[in-house]
Amino acid sequence: MEDQVENAIQIAANPTSSQQLRGQALEYLNQLRAEGSAWQAALTLFTRDPRASDFVRHTSLDLVNNAVQEHRLDEQSLAYIKDTLMGHIRQSYVPGSGSADTNHIQNKLMQTVTYLFVALYPASWQSFFDDFRALAGDQASIGSVNTATTFLYLRMLGQVHDEIADQLVARQEDEKKRNTDLKDLIRQRDAQKISVSWQEILAKWRDTDLGLVEMCLRTIGRWVSWTDINLIVNQAMITTFLEMAGQQGIADPESPPGKVRDAAIDTFSEIVGKKMSPADKIELITFLNLSEVVGQLINSPALAELNSPNYDNDLAETVAKLVNNIVFDVVKILENDSVDEQTRQRADDLIRIFTPYLLRFFADQYDEVCSSVIPSVTDLLTFLRKLQKKQGAVPPQYAAILPPVLDAIVAKMKYDETATWGEEGEQTDEAEFHDLRRRLHVLQQTVTAIDEPYYIETLSRVVNGTFGRLSQGDQSLNWRDLELALYEMYLFGELAIRNQGLYAKREPSSAAAQQLVVMMNSMIDSRLANYPHPAVQLQYMEICVRYYQFFEQNPGLIPKLLENFVNLTHNKHVKVRSRSWYLFQRLVKHLRAQLGNVSYDIIQAVGDLLTIKAELPDTSEDEMSSDEEDQSADALFNSQLYLFEAVGCIASSSTVSVENKKLYAQTIMSPLFADMEQTLSQARNGDERAILQIHHIIMALGTLARGYSDWVPSNNNSAVPHSEVADEFIKASEGILVALESLNSSGSIRHAARFAFSRMIAVLGSRLLQQLPSWIEGLLSLSSSMDEVSTFLKVLGQVIFTFKSEIDGILDTVMSPVLQRIFTALAVIPSGTDDEIQLAELRREYLNFITVVLNHGLGSVLVSNANQATFEPIVSSIETFARDTHDYPTARLAISVLIRMISVWGGPDKVGPGANSTPTSPDATQAPLPGFDNYVVERFSPLPWSIPASPGFNSKDAQAKQVLYEAANLQHEIIKKVGEPYIERLKSDLGGMGVGEDGVDQYLRTLAGAFEGPKKEREWRNFYVQFVDRMLASRA
Repeated sequence: MEDQVENAIQIAANPTSSQQLRGQALEYLNQLRAEGSAWQAALTLFTRDPRASDFVRHTSLDLVNNAVQEHRLDEQSLAYIKDTLMGHIRQSYVPGSGSADTNHIQNKLMQTVTYLFVALYPASWQSFFDDFRALAGDQASIGSVNTATTFLYLRMLGQVHDEIADQLVARQEDEKKRNTDLKDLIRQRDAQKISVSWQEILAKWRDTDLGLVEMCLRTIGRWVSWTDINLIVNQAMITTFLEMAGQQGIADPESPPGKVRDAAIDTFSEIVGKKMSPADKIELITFLNLSEVVGQLINSPALAELNSPNYDNDLAETVAKLVNNIVFDVVKILENDSVDEQTRQRADDLIRIFTPYLLRFFADQYDEVCSSVIPSVTDLLTFLRKLQKKQGAVPPQYAAILPPVLDAIVAKMKYDETATWGEEGEQTDEAEFHDLRRRLHVLQQTVTAIDEPYYIETLSRVVNGTFGRLSQGDQSLNWRDLELALYEMYLFGELAIRNQGLYAKREPSSAAAQQLVVMMNSMIDSRLANYPHPAVQLQYMEICVRYYQFFEQNPGLIPKLLENFVNLTHNKHVKVRSRSWYLFQRLVKHLRAQLGNVSYDIIQAVGDLLTIKAELPDTSEDEMSSDEEDQSADALFNSQLYLFEAVGCIASSSTVSVENKKLYAQTIMSPLFADMEQTLSQARNGDERAILQIHHIIMALGTLARGYSDWVPSNNNSAVPHSEVADEFIKASEGILVALESLNSSGSIRHAARFAFSRMIAVLGSRLLQQLPSWIEGLLSLSSSMDEVSTFLKVLGQVIFTFKSEIDGILDTVMSPVLQRIFTALAVIPSGTDDEIQLAELRREYLNFITVVLNHGLGSVLVSNANQATFEPIVSSIETFARDTHDYPTARLAISVLIRMISVWGGPDKVGPGANSTPTSPDATQAPLPGFDNYVVERFSPLPWSIPASPGFNSKDAQAKQVLYEAANLQHEIIKKVGEPYIERLKSDLGGMGVGEDGVDQYLRTLAGAFEGPKKEREWRNFYVQFVDRMLASRA
């Protein structure tokens, strides 16, 4: 069988084997794993002499592992495997044999041995650790005579830890219990001897293989979390650790001595991190003399020579992690209210000792080192925040901590001296720096919460000092200093404008706001806007937009501000230029009331940027990075649209006369009309760039319209734009409709037209209604997708809401074409998941559209002479959706539409509090539909029974239950509007379902009770759901 197994493994591993043959080999090997029957053949293959290939041996061990791990073998078989493998180890790993296994075979072998350990150590292999310890040598020879077996011994210890004590591995409860029992046995039987072996290896560390020493330290670091600390923390062991950790003059941190040093420091970190009582933890840190260890390491040349090529940042990161662990544990002790006073005092002393070390690494030039201690800095500040809230102020012994912490935070916020900005290949470093900034910002917020006045004072000093240096022409000042000042100034706004804005009654609203005003004046005085670096220019614009209220209070500064922004909109740097277009729009939107007489000058100044030049996307655009995509032609055009909105805001400012508003509109749109007219013929011929150009022009016209009016549709139409301005946009609308008619088959043109249409509403007002049929014809063409129809229905709903008092005539004309297009789209059979999602969305938007019509007193349009033919399809479609068990939310919405129909067309209430009283609801003013009560009984009354009877309906589903609640509401509305005829219909229906007379009476009584208030309504809905459940159960 060995030959058969070996042959299968070789075929499976051979890439030249046929796919069919490899498949058969893999299937055979998987069958052997599943059965666990090939372990003997696999064991023979592994230990055979001459040896098989490494791949065959590795796979063979895997088959043995599987048999052991799956608990398929009896005690005798396990013992046989153990004896065979130990025999192989003793023979292969003796000094001079030269036949030790390769590393990856050793790893696999130790995995197998570990599985055997789990199975046999409790009872029949109690000498497990002794056997491996003996292979490594006696006290005199361990680690020196036979390093291969010593490595194997340590590898085994590491594998045992991973199998029974690794906290990162999720385990079942039975595994956890098994591992706890095994750890207890190890502590009882072998932990002392294992500890001695570690001491023996480390005792002569300078004379042995340093790789072996490093491995021993790593092993100790892993075992310390669950073994007796006293076995490791003794004078001899600690002295050795200190010697290793304190090595001086290591030129290469990756050299064996460097790795040993780092491993020794890491071992200290693991020792400190061991769980124990507060008093014991303080005693441990003190006994280890870690303050002296850390101090010596910081003063060593490798860490003392800051900003030099000799600086060892790897060592710094290792020591930083040790300091982080120490401070983390000490802070946790200080936060513990149950700690005795002596322990608290000792912890207090340790915090004062280690805080300088913590801040040393927090302020380190390398971000990786700084990041290593952020967790403990966070914990320390959180502790101080709790003290401040509890006692009203930070205790004096801790007050000195805040200044250096805040100074370090601000310093680390600054771009590194070696950092560049915005260059290709630097995106990863940039992203990591911004992530660090976010973490530092959280710390800065905590400092602010602890001592707000000090934060205000510090940031004011940093920001104003930097601007002052710029004003004085300080040559040592660079873009990093200015960018930092602006970044901190931006964050400062979280405090300065968090409540009521920057000003209250024309005065700064707080002490922070007052200082921010000073900063803004310092920035203006320094003429920072002229600084040439793009990072500074971007931050300057962000600041001006964020604190626009400053300029509202200082209108004399606005002309110069706008001049600066206009210059930046023409910046040569693509990032600055594209971002400035967006920020320019934000700024003028805020300040449109203060623009005064400069409007025309600004429009002229940015006029050259309004030229549209469409570019087809590069074929390689899919491979662009996200940063490059921001600079693509499409992204730049999207930014350019902000300019059109900005000039619309400027041109329509309240300080601009109506004549000038009209003139500006003509000035901006005339070139666009001419361009569209010139390009249209090429677009009709299928020129892709010409089609894209038309798309861009339409988008620009729509965006200009949005900027031209801040009128919001409402019941008060007094703010509708002036007719002279609307006349100009009527021309724009007509131009778009011509393009839409000519290029209706283009999805991008329809998209742009839909975009423009929704934005023309505000600037055209009710004049838009005369064009509505043309818009509908263009936007609801046979080429329109379900998604397009859904989107347009939302816009049409907005039009109805806006012009509900004027739209009934036009709506009566267009309703049938709109509904026919909707029905055509609803009839499309979805061909995939995306289509199904779009169809579901279309159904919901269709139902919402009908609801909008009904809610705004326009229900008569649906049943007018012009639209009578569509009434029956509307009701049928809604009934169909109500019974759809694949989309419960839509079913519920459909029933709600039916309820609304009954409310609108059902006339006065026949039952309930509203019966025989003067109507007060808006629905009562709408004329009832003659004969609708009989129609409701015939068409709608069966639904409460047919809906739950629909195939696939699951009344236990939470969403299905909501559908049933709505069906209960439907019955409530029917009986309210119809009265006695529906009661008789219910008696007939219930009797036909086999409900007895008492059951019918109870049903009707509960339904009638729903008119007595919300509580009774809920009782009725729950009663109906339970009734349906019983009905369905009886049919099952």
